[in-house]
Amino acid sequence: MRKKKFEDAVKKLEEIIHNLEDQDMELDESLKLFQEGVELYQYCHKKLNEAEEKISMIIDDNGIVKQIPFDQRED
Repeated sequence: MRKKKFEDAVKKLEEIIHNLEDQDMELDESLKLFQEGVELYQYCHKKLNEAEEKISMIIDDNGIVKQIPFDQRED
């Protein structure tokens, strides 16, 4: 898959879902779209996981600023 933006991939995935739900098409075309949709889903899922790993919260603890990974934050 060529390099693309996350937003473009989501938009294309939405189009594929719409086409699969609302249009009559031959089985081969449906399977081709489904496969493309799965690939786009995997790409988007990977990008979201990468983004979550990069997110950190900055906390002021007695005047000391420190970064805490997103998944280790206190709620």
